[in-house]
Amino acid sequence: MEEMETKLCSSDKEEVFKRELPYCTGEIDFTASGKKRGKFIKVPSTIHPGIIFEVMLNKWKLPAPNLVVSLVGEEENFQMKPWLRNTLKKGLIKAAQSTGAWIFTSALRVGITRHLVQAVRDHALASTSSKVRVIAIGITSLRKIQHREILDNTKKESLVHYQSDDNIQGPLYSLDHNHSHFILVDHMTPHEPDGTTKLRLTLEKHISEQRTGYGGTGSIEIPVLCLLVNGGPGTLERICSGLENSAPWLILAGSGGTADILAAFMNDPQLIVPEAVEKQFKEKFPAGSFLWKDILQWTATIQNIISHQHLLTLHNFEQDGSEELDTVILKALVKACKSHSQDAQEYLDELKLAVAWNRVDIAKSEIFNGDVEWKSCDLEEVMMDALVNDKPEFVKLFIDNGANISEFLTYSRLQRLYCSISQKCLLYELLLKKHEESKLSLAGITGHQHKEEEICPLFTLSEVSRVLKDFLHDACKGFYQDLRHGGKKKSDKRNTKQVPGPLDMNQKSKNPWRDLFVWAVLQNRHKMANYFWAMGQEGVASALAACKILKEMSRLETKTEVARIMKKANYEQLAVELFSECYHNSEERAFALLVRKNQYWSKTTCLQLATKADAKSFFAHDGVQAFLTKIWWGDMSTSTQILKLICGFWCPVLIYTNLIAFSEETQSKNEPEPFRELESLDTERTPFFSKEEDRGSGKLEKQSPSENTAWATFMFTRWRKFWSAPVTVFMGNVIMYFAFLFLFTYVLLLDFKPPPPEGPSAKEIILYFWVFTLVLEEIRQSFYTDEDTSLVKKFKLYVEDNWNKCDMVTIFLFIIGVTCRMLNSTFQAGRTILAIDFMVFTLRLIHIFAIHKQLGPKIIIVERMVKDVFFFLFFLSVWLIAYGVTTQALLHPDDSRVEWIFRRVLYRPYLQIFGQIPLHEIDTSQMHLRNCTFNPLQILQENSPSCPNTYANWLVILLLVIFLLVTNVILMNLLIAMFSYTFQVVQGNADIFWKIQRYNLIVEYHGRPALAPPFIIINHITLVLRRIFNKMEHKKEHLERDLPVGLDQKIVTWELVQKENYLVNLEQERKESHEERLKATSNKVDNLSKYFSALKEQEKRFKVMEAKISYCTAVISSMAESLTKTNLLCNQPAPKYASVTNANAAVPLPERSEREERADQTETDIAYIDN
Repeated sequence: MEEMETKLCSSDKEEVFKRELPYCTGEIDFTASGKKRGKFIKVPSTIHPGIIFEVMLNKWKLPAPNLVVSLVGEEENFQMKPWLRNTLKKGLIKAAQSTGAWIFTSALRVGITRHLVQAVRDHALASTSSKVRVIAIGITSLRKIQHREILDNTKKESLVHYQSDDNIQGPLYSLDHNHSHFILVDHMTPHEPDGTTKLRLTLEKHISEQRTGYGGTGSIEIPVLCLLVNGGPGTLERICSGLENSAPWLILAGSGGTADILAAFMNDPQLIVPEAVEKQFKEKFPAGSFLWKDILQWTATIQNIISHQHLLTLHNFEQDGSEELDTVILKALVKACKSHSQDAQEYLDELKLAVAWNRVDIAKSEIFNGDVEWKSCDLEEVMMDALVNDKPEFVKLFIDNGANISEFLTYSRLQRLYCSISQKCLLYELLLKKHEESKLSLAGITGHQHKEEEICPLFTLSEVSRVLKDFLHDACKGFYQDLRHGGKKKSDKRNTKQVPGPLDMNQKSKNPWRDLFVWAVLQNRHKMANYFWAMGQEGVASALAACKILKEMSRLETKTEVARIMKKANYEQLAVELFSECYHNSEERAFALLVRKNQYWSKTTCLQLATKADAKSFFAHDGVQAFLTKIWWGDMSTSTQILKLICGFWCPVLIYTNLIAFSEETQSKNEPEPFRELESLDTERTPFFSKEEDRGSGKLEKQSPSENTAWATFMFTRWRKFWSAPVTVFMGNVIMYFAFLFLFTYVLLLDFKPPPPEGPSAKEIILYFWVFTLVLEEIRQSFYTDEDTSLVKKFKLYVEDNWNKCDMVTIFLFIIGVTCRMLNSTFQAGRTILAIDFMVFTLRLIHIFAIHKQLGPKIIIVERMVKDVFFFLFFLSVWLIAYGVTTQALLHPDDSRVEWIFRRVLYRPYLQIFGQIPLHEIDTSQMHLRNCTFNPLQILQENSPSCPNTYANWLVILLLVIFLLVTNVILMNLLIAMFSYTFQVVQGNADIFWKIQRYNLIVEYHGRPALAPPFIIINHITLVLRRIFNKMEHKKEHLERDLPVGLDQKIVTWELVQKENYLVNLEQERKESHEERLKATSNKVDNLSKYFSALKEQEKRFKVMEAKISYCTAVISSMAESLTKTNLLCNQPAPKYASVTNANAAVPLPERSEREERADQTETDIAYIDN
């Protein structure tokens, strides 16, 4: 309570203090500098700094700074070196630009200020960001400003016209027009001491105690750094006062003045004696004369300054030029932080600044160097900053140093990440669209609830899941939803449904790596996404899901560069290379990985994700093809010859011989794929097979069956293995389809009876039944699938396949043809439709060629060439119509019969392309005007042929020549070129195209019943009976396995190990690349350069030590000579210290004063008398 009262009292005092102290604001118009203007505030020297800071934020609307750099020593007018000018103009602006900083200067056009502020102004004009700005604020006293009278008479919110002059040499200077803001310090009386420096110190102290945010998350204490450049003797007091406020200082050695004096003494504080200080000041300020009293005072001040080594950072850009100024500034702030605390919380401000500047190297060397123990909670804010601002190196650094991503990522933070996306990216547009749809669906909610909705974040995770559903469909089912069991309560778990409910935002994410990976992929941040992929589980499935997302987004992206980056991020290659690593380690586990239901991706398999992503390279992998080969042959050996298979098909007795090799392992009735025992997973083998089969095999082991029972088991097992294999199913369907076409041909040509009661014949009725079984099979393929999917969605998935569209056309035509042939009036129409339907049925036969390696790609070539023909026909139709209409108008202007117009406009020009040119109707020299008329009435009434018009016949012949030239030469060659390009593209990737065709065919026939139409009706009846009596579905699983928890976890762990091996190999290849070798060589050269620079420093120090040793040697020699003399007059004084010093020494040594010389002489005489 006492603290609260104290705070209230202090706040009341501040309010009274603010009201009592007046200040004046306005704008300065620099008339001689174009349209440049600057805002100013005129304040007394005793004003509270909080008032100034409030005016800067609220009145001037300046963004709160993330760094304040106070330039000290810039008021001195000195000869500036080029490197110093470049360092400040480029380095300081770069350091300030990366965060949005304030730079405090003297506001006058003198010294380094005029060069630095010009660079700041140029950056402000060129910058397009309103959040990250570099602002130059000048703080000076009115006593130092030329034309002060213009500013003295200003009123509040007034515009002052100020004329600046660059030719002034002092002591008054003009204001620098490149500043954007000025703080002008006024004094009440002329004799009042100048309080500008004190006000600037208090303002810096006040700002350093404020807190601000960067990147939208967290808050950091505003760091204030004083930068010493040159400086006069009076700067020492300014430095001492700043150190009392614990402000860190960066001293630029080599800039001259006070900065060089402090640099000389920082390396060797024992040299800080009045004589050495006097020597330094005489060298740095040769024009000045200094009193001994001032020398003694400056010596004490320098000693006080040097005692604060933890707040001082010395840097010489001439010697240590490899480091940038922003690096040096950050190191100075970290050094000051280390001096007073080892608590992790104290380092957060500097760590956030390192994140803002993207200097992960400094964070590694200065902050995460083992001195501080970091906890996960300490790094949550900076982790959020790094994620929002796309700093993957920092994310990795934080996780390596204690950040726990499972504890960090809650659904609330994940939602904040999605709300922080850029408005220019595609994801923002997609989420905004879903957000608008949500608003439309909530149109009936009251206005109060709408206001509450505006307070909520712009995007919710529900909208994110809807966007993902458009990309991944069932692979993201249940994302960001709380699934609860609902519906009717039944003992059977299969009858319970999961109903999505509201999500607890404080709940931790169940799959943090997956959620961050998806977030990064959706924002096209591939470097960060690759790191999350490397850290997460289910690497193959995750890479394929990312491939699918990016392919969908690249189609929607309108920006060419962004779409190019999306296509460049080859996650499909990641999936292929990781699976290759797994396949080389263990084939059986790699096969299990393909059909394992991935828990991260809503229990979809890698094969299903690859199908959705159209990952052709993944299907073309040898491991995937080897797995498909095993699936294709079922329990038979993959080396079985086709001839043996045909013999077994036509003579089933041969399957019980050794003609065909079968797998001897027991397989499940519903599992034709040959899963063998996984290596090192012997105890978990049984979950791969059905419990019924295990129980059956257990009974056979317990009982000692008779020979008859064993023979019956062998007969049944061989029979099932042979006829349930997809290759046998395919062969049976092909043979029966040829039989169907033969029957259709026979009926259509030889046994097509008239309508009832004479027909149809028995063979035609068999044909109807056969087509009926085909219809039932198409219904089973389209609707007899996952029960959780709606009928509309099932139909959409069915229609996506082009061959299914072809099947629908054949069935539709067949139904119409049969209906029409049953009626006398439409009998011929029915026969025509059935004839066309037979042609479509025959074309459907092309599908079986997909299994052939040579013919399969040709199907794709033909399909693409058909598309090319459609584009070609567009160009051809333009020329056909143009030529046809013109020739019709010239040759037959009186013929108005519509059917003949179409013949001559479209049909005749089309035939002329192929050489059928009726010259007797075009060329007058070959015309025979017989049996024709020019009379229009006779043409219409008697349907007499019209005579060609001979007028302008030369033009008709010329048009014919041009038409044939364009169509036969240009357009035909264009079509040939298009066909050639299509053929080269497909043929160049023929192996890949064939393998993905092969996969689709194997999947289709793996899911088909063993019997082919029309006998497939038996399987359909069995399925219906099982549905009716058992009320549950016994389906052959579609190349997917839901493994037990123990076995599933072992597979996941094994995949993680293989991914680590893959990443290690990838890193090794990267290190051995030429680019990395060049970088390593460059780093070694830099290190050698630094080493040689250090050697030069050591050499200078050795010279100083040599000078000291020479002096000591001379003194000892003089003392020895004095002791050997017996006459006092022969005594010689000790040599002067400066006489033995080396002129090239780095630190000039002070001369001995006359007072010391006389003291030494007296001591020598006394020593001689005593002897």
